[in-house]
Amino acid sequence: METLTMLVRWTVLTTLCLLTSSCALGTTPSASAGAAVHPASPASPHLVVGNQACVKCHAAEIEVWRATPHAKTFDELHRRPEAKQIAAKLGLTSIKNEGRCVACHYTQQTDTATNHTHVIAGVSCESCHGPAKHWIDFHQDYGGEGITRLTETEAHRQERIANSIHAGMRNPENVFLVAQSCLRCHTAADEQLVNVGGHSVGSLDFEFVSWSQGLVRHNFVRSDGKSNDVSSPERLRVMFVAGMIAELEAGLRATAVATEKATYGITAAKRTARAAARLKSVAAKVNVPVLDEILREFASVKLKLNNANELTGAADRIARLGYAFADQANPVELAPMDAFIPAANRWK
Repeated sequence: METLTMLVRWTVLTTLCLLTSSCALGTTPSASAGAAVHPASPASPHLVVGNQACVKCHAAEIEVWRATPHAKTFDELHRRPEAKQIAAKLGLTSIKNEGRCVACHYTQQTDTATNHTHVIAGVSCESCHGPAKHWIDFHQDYGGEGITRLTETEAHRQERIANSIHAGMRNPENVFLVAQSCLRCHTAADEQLVNVGGHSVGSLDFEFVSWSQGLVRHNFVRSDGKSNDVSSPERLRVMFVAGMIAELEAGLRATAVATEKATYGITAAKRTARAAARLKSVAAKVNVPVLDEILREFASVKLKLNNANELTGAADRIARLGYAFADQANPVELAPMDAFIPAANRWK
């Protein structure tokens, strides 16, 4: 069994991102603390309720989404020559109906009357926030008749969010959960798709802040649908680091499925090592114990072929630590990150 460690060592030593910061975890966890942290996965069609269940309260968010590539993939992807070429190489007859493509590019729903599963949208609400059947009632309960998001008590809001997360929602209250959703598809964890189909090995230039705060941003909650607010500097600081942790987790999961020394395995391992190096450059200059713990988890495993159990186990543990970081981080102590967070003119 041939190790990929030597192939990625150069990335660790020549990281592109040397950061200086000072951050620490707070001592008071939010209402969502302790929620189970699961790997991001495609929305189960049996649990998908569809965008129509979201539009009543989130009409402004839906309008933003309709202008994004996430929405347009429903009408466009299966017509693209490069997508047809990839499908042909893999022996797929329908881009819209076969799991390898659907898992990242579409949202499926199962009709309860006929038990027929079909594509209903591109990358939609439940692709990122989780299939809503089990959490939607919690999410839209503001505390009684006549109470809105703007008049809901803070105690009830915390309870509502905690209940929603425990029921499977990837609520942006914890930015690590959202970063996990992004990296699930922007790190292509499918060896055959890449080595046989010729698909890209994910988005190698992905960075959570710049990729989430531009065209796809839909922060209307605080204004009750009136304005698409830019995230605060404090929130961006937490997002910046949480994105690094999520990329490391996703990279470990991607490397875990590598079985041959070829484009997929080599690139996935290099990307994972790069993510660890970036996080290490932060941890060396700050006092954040959870970052040191994450790096110890990474150091305990080898980026080698056919090492799924070890790498997946490390990814699971890092996911729990990433959630804890985002849940408890003290944004004030992350202020030195401001110099390194991509400015608005770099948001995609």
